[in-house]
This record gives sequence, structure tokens and C-alpha cells, in this order.
Amino acid sequence: MPGTRRPRRAVLTLTAVLVGGAAVVGATVLTSSGEGAPPRSDVPLATTAGLERLHKLPPVTDKVFTWDDVQARSAEAQRAHAIGCMARRGFHYTPKATPPAGSGEDQRPRPFGLETPPSETSDDQGPAEETPPKPGSPEASPAYAKALFGDESKRVTVKGTRGMSVSRPGDGCLAEAETRLLGDGRLRWLQVRIELFEGQELARTALEKDPSFRNATARWQQCMDRAGFPGQHDPQALLKTLPSQKARLGGRDILKADLRCKSETGYLTTAYTRLAAVQQSWLEANPAVVRDWTALLARQDKAAREVLAAKG
Repeated sequence: MPGTRRPRRAVLTLTAVLVGGAAVVGATVLTSSGEGAPPRSDVPLATTAGLERLHKLPPVTDKVFTWDDVQARSAEAQRAHAIGCMARRGFHYTPKATPPAGSGEDQRPRPFGLETPPSETSDDQGPAEETPPKPGSPEASPAYAKALFGDESKRVTVKGTRGMSVSRPGDGCLAEAETRLLGDGRLRWLQVRIELFEGQELARTALEKDPSFRNATARWQQCMDRAGFPGQHDPQALLKTLPSQKARLGGRDILKADLRCKSETGYLTTAYTRLAAVQQSWLEANPAVVRDWTALLARQDKAAREVLAAKG
């Protein structure tokens, strides 16, 4: 959205307290888990393209994090509309350029721990913050903030069905830009996105009950035992014990073992395939989410084309 920074692996800032629901999703999937012979190895998938194919399998995650032509066009139209809105109010607004379509792959969550070796040159600082306005400039004035973000007392809060919520401007140029694309569907669009986030979390919890996934984790644990690292619960828990880049590099041996065991047991292939099945089950149990997502996506794409065509 114009004027907001898209974080590396999230689209909305959400406050979540997830309770209940996971057992229902899990029960649906466990009756048709389709266990079969595990893949012999993940080695053919240990490439950027191979991992991207796995990342795109879970359909809920794909809806939330795909940054395709429609999403990029909608963001650019909102950006253009917000710039014009601020100009009409006497302000020069220069938000960052819209990321091109196809540039959002690294924002997808990695729910199964490390997938590639950590780089010695990488860090954990995250995306750079936008440069703050210079003191005394029009962009630093309360009038500028109110024109862009609206009246603080008029912010709107949208809630999902299981505790997540997001707050957005109720007026001002950012709200006007979003309304130009979505009309009276703006709040429902935000709610649908929250519900997809909730479905993603519920599916990940339910996956722990899936027999194929549990077997994959057991094979990984046995491999880690043989590698000299007994007592490991799962790859995600392992990575959480080494939260900083410095600690990860210091734990290079255990991380090498983690990646090797994932490869030898086909862990990532099984994990993403089963997560995709659980998420698909959740989508089928929540048809209104899919229906409204599809309709509102088409609605904003139509409006975005109109805004950009008028811009010339």
C-alpha cells in the first residue's frame, strides 16, 4: 500500500491470539493423508527454482504472498492516487517505487526451518527503514501527517474470526487511495487477508497431526541422531535455538546436519506437500473467503487499470 513499507515476510501488521479450530482442519486432512513411499532425496529441489516451486504449493500462503501483475498494478495505482491526493492538498508525496511483479518470493514464510546454508555476509537487520523527513520540512509537519494518514480518532480496525486484527487509516490520502480501488469492499478485503493469515496459522498447527508429516519429522530426527545431534524436536525448533546470524554461523555443523538430513529424507518435499493439502482443506471449509478474495481482487484490478490509464 502507498506510504507503507512491505516487510520481508509479512503483508499486514497483525496482533494474533490463535485459539481453537486447528483440530477441525486436522481431522479433515487426517482421513485422507495419502501416505506413500517418501521421496528418496530432496537434492533435485535444492536449487532456487526447486525451492520456489515448493514454496508455491500451499494455496493459502500463495494467495497472501504472491506479488503478481495484479498485485503490483493495484499497488502502483494506489501509489499514484495517493500522490495526486497529496498534491491536491498542497503536499509533495514521494513514496518508494512499487516493487515489480514477481519480486515477493523472499517474503514467504519458511515454516520448516533452514532451507539453504546461512551466508556469512547476510545479517538479521531486515529491510532498511524509510528515511525520516527532515525536521522543519513540510513532510515533518502535523498537517502533512494528517493529510496522508488521516485523523487518528477515525482509524478503522478490522478483525478476523480468531483474534487477529489490523488497524488502517479511516480518512486521509492513503484511505482514499484504497477506497478508490475497493470502494465499499475495502474493509472486507482487509478482513479476508486476516482470515487467510489465520487459516495459514491454523493449517500449520494442524499439520503436526498429519501422519505423513509426522513420519517425515521422525526420519529427520533419526538422521540427526546418527549425525551426532540427538534429541532434536524438529527443524523449526532447531533454528529457533540459534536466533542470530552470529549464532547460526557458530552452529554451522548442526545446521549442515539439518540440511543434509532434510535432503536425505525428503523432508521439505513432504512438509510442503502435506501443508498444501491441509491449507486446501481449510480453503474448502471456508468458501466465502475464496469467493470474496477472488471478487475483490478482480474489482481492484479493474479500478487500478482505470487509475493508471487516466494517469497516462
